Amino acid sequence: MKIFSIGIIVCAISGVGATTGLIMASPAHSATATATKIEPAKIIPLRDFFKNPQESAHKISPDGKYLSYLAPHERRMNVFVKSIGGKDPAIRVTGETARDIAGYSWKGNRILYVKDFGGDENFHVVSVNLKGDDLKDLTPGEKVRASVVDGLIDNDQYVILSHNRRDAKVFDVFRTHVITGEEKLIAQNPGNITSWLTDHDGKLRVAGTSDGVNTTLLFREKEEDEFKPILTTNFKEAVNPLLFTFDNKKLYVASNRGRDKSGIFVFNPTTAKEEKLIFDRPDVDVDELDFSHKRKVLTLASFVTWKGERKFLDKETESMFKLVQAKLPGYEVAFTSSNKAEDKFIVASYSDKTRGKRYVFDQATGKLEFIADISPWIPESELADMKPIKYTSRDGLTINGYLTLPKGVAARNLPVVINPHGGPWARDRWDYNSEVQFLANRGYAVLQMNFRGSTGYGRKFWESSFKQWGKTMQDDITDGVQWLIKEGIADPKKIAIYGGSYGGYATLAGLTFTPDLYAAGVSYVGPSSLFTLMESLPPYWESYRAMFYEMAGNPTTEADLVRAASPLYSVDQIKAPLFIAQGAKDPRVKQAESDQMVAALKKRGVNVEYMVKENEGHGFRNEENKFDFYEAMEKFLGRYLKP
Repeated sequence: MKIFSIGIIVCAISGVGATTGLIMASPAHSATATATKIEPAKIIPLRDFFKNPQESAHKISPDGKYLSYLAPHERRMNVFVKSIGGKDPAIRVTGETARDIAGYSWKGNRILYVKDFGGDENFHVVSVNLKGDDLKDLTPGEKVRASVVDGLIDNDQYVILSHNRRDAKVFDVFRTHVITGEEKLIAQNPGNITSWLTDHDGKLRVAGTSDGVNTTLLFREKEEDEFKPILTTNFKEAVNPLLFTFDNKKLYVASNRGRDKSGIFVFNPTTAKEEKLIFDRPDVDVDELDFSHKRKVLTLASFVTWKGERKFLDKETESMFKLVQAKLPGYEVAFTSSNKAEDKFIVASYSDKTRGKRYVFDQATGKLEFIADISPWIPESELADMKPIKYTSRDGLTINGYLTLPKGVAARNLPVVINPHGGPWARDRWDYNSEVQFLANRGYAVLQMNFRGSTGYGRKFWESSFKQWGKTMQDDITDGVQWLIKEGIADPKKIAIYGGSYGGYATLAGLTFTPDLYAAGVSYVGPSSLFTLMESLPPYWESYRAMFYEMAGNPTTEADLVRAASPLYSVDQIKAPLFIAQGAKDPRVKQAESDQMVAALKKRGVNVEYMVKENEGHGFRNEENKFDFYEAMEKFLGRYLKP
């Protein structure tokens, strides 16, 4: 059972996958605290940070006999399969050569995987047998975007998919045969449904609608019945269905209705009310819930403070985690895959300084067997600590973030890269980050901050960002810079700002609205005008247009606000050199966003470097394009910050 929700512009460009963990670390502290003297880090080749992993995304087959993973084939990440414990070499199952596979899963004795075309995010779901021949695109069609609603773990022949072939704006739901591709319509979208949820028997029984401002929860007792509305709330109040209770009568939801922080509740669809509280926190949102499909029990709730944490809801799960954690001291651990019997698991170990290793855990024996090091060429001992920090904004908000200092260098008068996250309604978290570690290895301190609007800190903090693009949201970033200067960490003349997506916008806004603060800026797929950004929203985001207007500004009725927040219209204030990178097939931030900024700057004679990749979208995915971008960025920052 899996919920499908259509993404909107709040999505950040993808980075290193974030998972929750167990290891404890020191709480937020002043970055001026002295550390044990150590030798400066050795310079690590740039491509070592950004080349494809040796192996990744390991999974166990449903019968527990096979191990699958992604590995490079002709520079693209493809699916390989081998028997667990066997000596035969792995068999390559897929042969994608244009672009990395975006994700995959087991389906009986087949593999389902997801691919798009040059970064256009029109994802197709493809089925293939373990020999790699009998390949079938289950969602064919130009400009079709599809997703898995329910993998139907107990049915090897069918999967429930959603796609927008009939109407680019909305997604219908189908039960699809994984070999023939034959599909049967389960639910036709009337035009406003933005999410779907099945019960534990694979029956489609919950949907969510949006008019952009209000969301309505729809429910039906049987899949043959009509959906009926049971609850309508403003989009600021979220009652998000996560899964059905195991009798298929009620729902587990993440809800912030009548409260600031989201918690996990049992929700009664008959009364449309939250009943039993499963778990919450007073300081952060709790909105993730895991369960055992075999044992029909909740296993844990996940949340993020300064790092990922868990609340165990099941003794068996807790015992397994404690056993594995004891075998891997000093690292975070996560259980990322299991067989259907739930007695064999893939375990990931990782930290802020390594992508980590992968193991097979046998619950019956307690044995942990090593299977792969994700990026063995990265010397963990040469990487830098990512430390949680906090500072106070000019209007009194606590801003949490992370500071990564170059290894073995005194934290005084350093060149700094300010790195605001994308979204903007997303967040940074403690984890391994290739960009951050690369910059620290080159001698830069890196500051990441969860400015107002960042998710996970409750509704009030989130809502404080509404219609504050370029205003208090940007002030929070600026206040982080001033905090670094006041602490003596930053050299005021050697501060750059770099970000992707909204972080790219924040780069343009930083150079525009605080032109004397930064020595240079790098905008990666960042919008330059809120007018043109909102004019070019993909058709499948249309349901969210009114919500985006309320969160960022209405270009018709609030034109002055939108114009003031758009760096393009204040381009004459930019003084610092700028590097812009853009994917030509980006469906979220169109190439025109970067084109118009570059044209305006060149007209003024401002130094601007511009990189466009024709086969990329919202962030570069192909290895050679990542190499080009980061090599250009390294030279650009070195030219103006001189680390």
